[in-house]
Amino acid sequence: MTAIPETATLSETAINARRVALIVAIAFFMQLLDSTIISTSLPQMGASFGVSPVAMSIGITVYMLTMAVFVPLSGWLADRFGARNIFLLAIVLFTLASLACGLSQTLTQFVAARVVQGLGSALMTPVGRILVLRNAPKSELLNATALITWPALFAPVVGPVLGGFITTYLSWHWNFFINIPLGVIGLALVARFIPGDREADPKPLDWPGFFLTSAGLALLLYGLERIAHPEDGVLPTALLIVAGIVLGWLAVRHLRRAPHPLLDLSSFKVLTFAISTLAAGTIFRVAINATPFLLPLLFQVGFGLSPVDAGLMILAYFLGNLGMKTVTTPTLRRFGFRSVMVVNGIIASASIMACGAISPQTPQALVVALMLIAGLSRSMQFTALNTLAFADIDASQRSSAATLSSMLQQVAMLFGVAVAAAILNLSQIVRDRPALDLVDFRVAFLVIGAIGLVAALRFLVLPPGAGAEVSGHSPGNSDRFFRLMRR
Repeated sequence: MTAIPETATLSETAINARRVALIVAIAFFMQLLDSTIISTSLPQMGASFGVSPVAMSIGITVYMLTMAVFVPLSGWLADRFGARNIFLLAIVLFTLASLACGLSQTLTQFVAARVVQGLGSALMTPVGRILVLRNAPKSELLNATALITWPALFAPVVGPVLGGFITTYLSWHWNFFINIPLGVIGLALVARFIPGDREADPKPLDWPGFFLTSAGLALLLYGLERIAHPEDGVLPTALLIVAGIVLGWLAVRHLRRAPHPLLDLSSFKVLTFAISTLAAGTIFRVAINATPFLLPLLFQVGFGLSPVDAGLMILAYFLGNLGMKTVTTPTLRRFGFRSVMVVNGIIASASIMACGAISPQTPQALVVALMLIAGLSRSMQFTALNTLAFADIDASQRSSAATLSSMLQQVAMLFGVAVAAAILNLSQIVRDRPALDLVDFRVAFLVIGAIGLVAALRFLVLPPGAGAEVSGHSPGNSDRFFRLMRR
C-alpha cells in the first residue's frame, strides 16, 4: 500500500517525501486561496451578474455544501482508484471550474461552476494528505506536514488583500483565472514526481454511510455558517444544526456496525489522533480560525482603519505565521509535542486575549509586535496539531484518518467564525447599541482566547513521549514540570 520503495535510502526517501509534500502544498494553496480571495469581489461580481451582493453569497454556500457532501467519499475513492489518480482528477476539476467561474456571464453559470469547483476541493484536501502520509516515513512526517500546513496559514491572510488588489486594478474574473497556471503546474508536477498507488483489496462502497455522513456534515456546516448571519432567522439555523447532529449520530452508529464502513472510526482509539482532531485539537482550531475573522473587523470597524491600512497590520500576522516555520521542527524535537502544545498553546491564547486590549491609541510598534507573536504561536500550534494527528496512525487507517481530519477541520473552521460572530452580535445586543464598538471586540477576543487556553491545558493528558517517533524527542527532565501539573 505504501508508495515508499523498500530499497530507497533514507536520503532518497526524505527527498521524495518533501517533494511530494511541496507539490501537494501548491495544490492546497490554490484551493485555499480561492476560498478566501472571492470575499472581496462579491459586490463587483453582483454588479456584473445584475444581482445584489447579498445574492452572491450562494456562490460561497454551494461551494461549501458540495465539499461537505463529497469529502467523506474521498478516502474510499483514493483506495479504489489510487490516491495519485484522484488527486490529479481533483486538480483538473478545480482548474477547469476556476476557468468556468471566470468566464461566467450569469449567476446560474457561476453557481454551476462553483459546484464543480467544490467537488474538486472536496477530493483535493484529504487525498493530498493521504499522498503525503503514504510517501513520508515517520522520521520525515514533521517536515512534510510543515510544508503542507503553510498554505492554510498563508492563504487566509493574503487572500483578501490579493483579491482586493486584483478586483480594483484588473477585474474579479482574474481572481479565478489566477488558478489556471497554478493548476497546470500542479498537474505537471503530480504526473512527473508522485508515484501511483492503489489499495490491493478495495472495500465495497458503503452507501448508507455515505448518505448519513455527507448529509449530516452538510446540514451541520450550513447551520454553522448561518450563525454569522442572524438576519436569516434563528429557528431555521437551529433546526439545521440539530438535524446535522442527529444525522451525524446516526452515521457514527452505522459506521460502528457496518461490515465495510465508509470511514474507519478506529483512528479515534489512537490517543494522539483523538486529542489532535476530535477533542482539544478541534477546540483549539476554533480559536485559531476565529482570529483571522476578527482581526480585519477589529482594525476596520473598531479602529476605523481603511482596508489597505488594516491589511498592512494583518501582514505582520502573516509574517509571524511564516517566521515560525524555520524553528518549528527543531523546537518540537527539543521539547516534544506535549510541552510545545501546552506552552505554545498558552502563549497563543494569551496573544489572542491581548488583541482585545489594544486600541487606536496603542503604539503601532506594539500592535505589530503583538501580531507577530500571535502569528508565530498560531503557526507552531497548527503544525504541531496536524503532525501529531498522524504520528501513530497505521497504514490501514490512513485514508479514513485523513478524511475524518478534513471533516473535523471544516467543522472547526466554520464553528470558529460562527462563535466569533455570535459573540459580537450577543455583546452588541446586551449593550443595546445599533452598531459594533471596540468593547464588543474586547469581549470576543477574551472569550476566544479563553477557549484556546482550555484546549491548551487539555494537552496535558498526552504522555511525555507522545509522537516521539515523529519528533525525535526523548522525554527527560524537561517534562518534570508537566508531570507535576498533571498531579
